[in-house]
Amino acid sequence: MSSEERDATPALGTHGGPGPYGRAREGATVELHGDHFEDMRWSFLYDPEDTGYRNGTPTSVADAARRQRGGSEPPDVVQGPIIKPAVWTWEIPLYFWAGGIAAGASFVALACDLAHDHRSAAIARKVALAAVAPCPPLLVSDLGRPARFLNMLRIFKPRSPMSMGAWCLTAFGNLAGLAVVADLTGRERTARALGAATATLGAYLGSYGGVLLASTAVPVWARSRLVLGPVFVATATATGAAATRLTLVAAGLEGEAPTRVALGRVETGAMVAELIMSTLHERRLGRVGEVLEEGQAGRLFRAAKWSTYAGLALRVARRRGGPKTHHLASALFLAGGLAFRYAWVRAGDASAHDEEAVALANRGRTARDR
Repeated sequence: MSSEERDATPALGTHGGPGPYGRAREGATVELHGDHFEDMRWSFLYDPEDTGYRNGTPTSVADAARRQRGGSEPPDVVQGPIIKPAVWTWEIPLYFWAGGIAAGASFVALACDLAHDHRSAAIARKVALAAVAPCPPLLVSDLGRPARFLNMLRIFKPRSPMSMGAWCLTAFGNLAGLAVVADLTGRERTARALGAATATLGAYLGSYGGVLLASTAVPVWARSRLVLGPVFVATATATGAAATRLTLVAAGLEGEAPTRVALGRVETGAMVAELIMSTLHERRLGRVGEVLEEGQAGRLFRAAKWSTYAGLALRVARRRGGPKTHHLASALFLAGGLAFRYAWVRAGDASAHDEEAVALANRGRTARDR
């Protein structure tokens, strides 16, 4: 149809002219605009007493923004959304959990080598390799296609937890595989050296999930930046020790063997440390931490805690219940570690939708201060 035949009459007004304007109701103001220049007062460029620019120049943008965040009250109604939640799918918490088991098993292998229990160390290295094997497929599944994972390896960025995590995962998997090959070919000295290098990388692999969460602007994650790393390491140590202990049981290691006894103490101590850190931290979060108690994240946190409580109770009752009681405790610690990973990720989704918490957290304050 040619332009001459087409009806080009504008829906409002006249062709080439402004459209008519009328208020929706008498006395209505512009939508989403604060009265008396309240929107402008959020900027350090304007003086709070009027709408003129500041006469003095701030020493730096960062200092001015920091002063403004600390001293300015957000409006009564915060218009959102302010930030977008993470788009991670179910694979990422599972990836964090499996990577934590691999890291914990590498710690166990190093400890067994230092204790001259090389048979248990070789089994622990196999556990570490088996645990890290599904991590790349899980990460690729979340990213959508393998090329995206390979593109993450094109750049080495030490200040980026995601970049360092991809490189650490790749290096850890390769070293763990080489260590297992050395064990199978009888090169014990090489296997022990590779196992020590794997454990060194495991320290980052076990904690980087928490560091990655804490590096975001999501309130509950950002406010937990000092705790998430240690919490993830504690859970990784506990689940790695539990998985290695159950594997040693299946391999026929005697119940009173020093390695099995030591691993039982390690998994118990690590889960107690995780539980204490999480509980104390939840209390200092204020209303920002309400997402840890509500919705799906709250249910997952309660499941993780009760699984840990049950595992600790079975550890105390193992003398009467026998070895099977301790095996069940190790399985509960593994389940609790998985629930903790899912709970932290789901809590971030809920926290990103809490506009008031986002506004206050970015001013260095919690919702409790309001």
